[in-house]
This record gives sequence, C-alpha cells and structure tokens, in this order.
Amino acid sequence: MTIKEIQEEIIEEFVVFDDWMDRYSYLIDLGNDLIPMEEKRKSPQTLIEGCQSKVWIDAEVKDGKIYYYAESDAVIVKGIVALLLRVFSGRDLKEVIESELFFIDEIGLSSHLSPTRSNGLVAMMKQMRLYAIAFNAKANN
Repeated sequence: MTIKEIQEEIIEEFVVFDDWMDRYSYLIDLGNDLIPMEEKRKSPQTLIEGCQSKVWIDAEVKDGKIYYYAESDAVIVKGIVALLLRVFSGRDLKEVIESELFFIDEIGLSSHLSPTRSNGLVAMMKQMRLYAIAFNAKANN
C-alpha cells in the first residue's frame, strides 16, 4: 500500500463516525493499541519540541525503508501518533519525503485540535520528514 492509499483508508474509517466524541474515542483506542516505545529510545534528542504533551519520535532504516517508534503521555495525542506511524512507518525514504499528508484535514482533525496541539502535530510531522531526509542524505553519500 502507498502512503496515499493508507490515508484514504484512514479517511474511510473516520467517515463512519457522526460526531467528534466518537472520533476522539476511536483515536484513544488507536493510541491504546500502540506498541510502547522502548525506554532507551526516549531521550531529550527524541522528545518533540512544541508539543503540549510529551511526545517522543525515533527512527531507523532497515533495507531502505524507514521505521518509526513513537509514544506520548496524552491519550488523544497517542492516537494521532499511531495514525502517523501507520502512514509513514515501513515506507521508502523518498515516499515519506515526497508525500503530501491530506488525511488530517480530510478527517477534520486539524480543525478540532487546540492551537498548541496543532503546533505539536506539525512538529511531529516535521520531525518524521527530517528523519527521512537525514537518512536519505546519509544513504546517498
């Protein structure tokens, strides 16, 4: 599946919910299903600046694909993290770098987050892309 196809799948999942309380509940469920991040990956270097809650994101490359590890101490943010991992993890570096994220606006998430949570979401997406860009540059040297 491509990043575009995964985003379309996420949009389809969210369309079935009539109101935002149900969508938040679904996000919480997604966060609860997130595999906990290893403690050794939680460091000041992997802590995302600009988030209202604590969010850690780390990454590694295996066989030309990037794999992300992430966790948050806030239940809704943890669900958002789970969605980002679903979209980006296990993908080709160039696909992550060149992809456009449209599912966040399509499911209405961006308009239902506080300004500080929106800033945190942008910071998380930026960090995930930066990891891909850095690994890609390293691979091409």
